[in-house]
Amino acid sequence: MDLIQKIHRNSLVLLFLLAAASAFIEWEKLPISILTGGVLGLLNIRALAWGVQGLLGSQRAGTKVLFFSQFRIVMLFLVLTTLVYLKLVNIFGILAGFTVVFGMVIVEGLKYAKEEDSSKEPR
Repeated sequence: MDLIQKIHRNSLVLLFLLAAASAFIEWEKLPISILTGGVLGLLNIRALAWGVQGLLGSQRAGTKVLFFSQFRIVMLFLVLTTLVYLKLVNIFGILAGFTVVFGMVIVEGLKYAKEEDSSKEPR
């Protein structure tokens, strides 16, 4: 299975579990904020992977990487700022959602690296 798909699947499971558990906490909008932060984190990872795959065969990769990275960050910032300004989300929930996705990227990346390392060892 593709690394990005594993990250998405495992992150969504954890996000829904965390959002369900946070429903018992009396903070306003916490479950929806966790899900929103997680979805934005997953979209960010997907856009990053898409941008890197598109640039592998490109001659002017440096300029394109800079443009797509800046565009992605600006769009993420605008969406987050709008959601917080309109008081549709709780900032701690957004951070929790991002943290779940970030943690899953690290866990799945380490698993993938370990698998690759063990497959290349001489016997």
